Amino acid sequence: MRDAARISELIESKRDMLLAISDEIWGNAELKFEEYRSAELLCSTLEKEGFSVERKMDGMETAFLGSCGTGRPVIAILAEYDALDGLSQVSGVARQEPVTQGGAGHGCGHHLLGTGSLAAAIALKQYILENGLSGTIRLYGCPGEEGGFSKTYLVRDGYFSDVDCALTWHPSPANLVVHGSSLANINAYFRFKGKSSHAAFSPELGRSALDALELMNVGVNFLREHVPQEVRMHYAIVNAGGRSPNVVPAESLEYFCMRSPKSEHMRAIYERVCDIAKGAALMTGTTVEYEMDSAVSEAVPNLTLNKLIYDNFARLGTPVYDENDIRIAESFRSIQSQEARKAVPAPFTNRPVLDALLPFDENEITHMGSTDVADVSWVVPTAQCWVTCAANATQLHSWEMVAQGKTAIAHKGMLHAGKILAITAADILHDPAIAEKAKRELQERLGEQRYICPIPADGKPSITGRSGDRTGDMR
Repeated sequence: MRDAARISELIESKRDMLLAISDEIWGNAELKFEEYRSAELLCSTLEKEGFSVERKMDGMETAFLGSCGTGRPVIAILAEYDALDGLSQVSGVARQEPVTQGGAGHGCGHHLLGTGSLAAAIALKQYILENGLSGTIRLYGCPGEEGGFSKTYLVRDGYFSDVDCALTWHPSPANLVVHGSSLANINAYFRFKGKSSHAAFSPELGRSALDALELMNVGVNFLREHVPQEVRMHYAIVNAGGRSPNVVPAESLEYFCMRSPKSEHMRAIYERVCDIAKGAALMTGTTVEYEMDSAVSEAVPNLTLNKLIYDNFARLGTPVYDENDIRIAESFRSIQSQEARKAVPAPFTNRPVLDALLPFDENEITHMGSTDVADVSWVVPTAQCWVTCAANATQLHSWEMVAQGKTAIAHKGMLHAGKILAITAADILHDPAIAEKAKRELQERLGEQRYICPIPADGKPSITGRSGDRTGDMR
């Protein structure tokens, strides 16, 4: 661990600015690929701090690349800043109370994620200058992690081709480093088209797009018996065909999310789901159009970097919480279910805030979520840590997580994460052999495997607005 005190000092000197940025992004709460204000705030801050900034990276309006330094190693720090739909919530209140009914909220803490990564990049710029180090720091502004998967496009289009290693973090109710993989994922839209008619006078003339959608769901439910048990399939009915039961619905739209531990299996599952949709259309006399919206691979773990980031986390310690932090955490703990609390491993179950660092396990596990960080990990050695930013047992993608996003607990976790990332990057800057070792490990792990982008070569990011309407054509 290199110069932890100095790096911590550099980040603490920017505390007020960083907290203000984080809180402003929390207030913006912009959905995937619509993070215009949040991205511009991060870009303008980078420029004020002396970074060169490329906006609209890879044709994505809210993607950006901030760079400083010269030469190798080239270290990527990954930032996210998109919110989730339907999770609008008043800050600091332990009861569900939307700011805007049906509005968005930062239920995954990406306002913290983006700002914590920014903190690391800013500190590293000054640290490189002070120590006369060779190396390039890049802050990758990655929009749309929640289902948009901008990193998949960036990897496909070569934006990580000269990077030596990548570091990131994620807000969490716990402090840990997970050495393992994640689930590959495909998200797709299915639009059924039928024919409207009077449901009483002339039902025989109608062709119900809603019937087709429901039959597709029945078919997928039967499919669940015939896929590996780790496979996950979930969906949202975006358009059920209208609100009038006396009109045969002429259109329906469904958004499917499919996950599997292996990318190679994911494509076959997607094709089976498409076949079910075709069958549903055939049974109802309707037509179906479908399109892959986004996709990610499974993560490739890197023990060299995961162990390094964990060791630095352990040496730096965890954030320190005061009585007010404990009081806030207890208020959110009081509304948790026993089931949620029991999911926390002993002996940490009853702690209001999980202030310990969970042990590092070199045995690889599969995390049941999906992330586009995974696609980066196929081409660049990648490490990620999780840092406590909410009360113990708080669930991600919940209004409770949104409500705690501006608390001191969240702010402390965010700044701490920035320190961990910066200290780890400093180790690599001083000893580039670490990055070379991590790259050799990645090559050995992959063997003959090569990265195959899970999205088509002509695929482009799309915006899904609050109404569920999708831009772009569908097939």
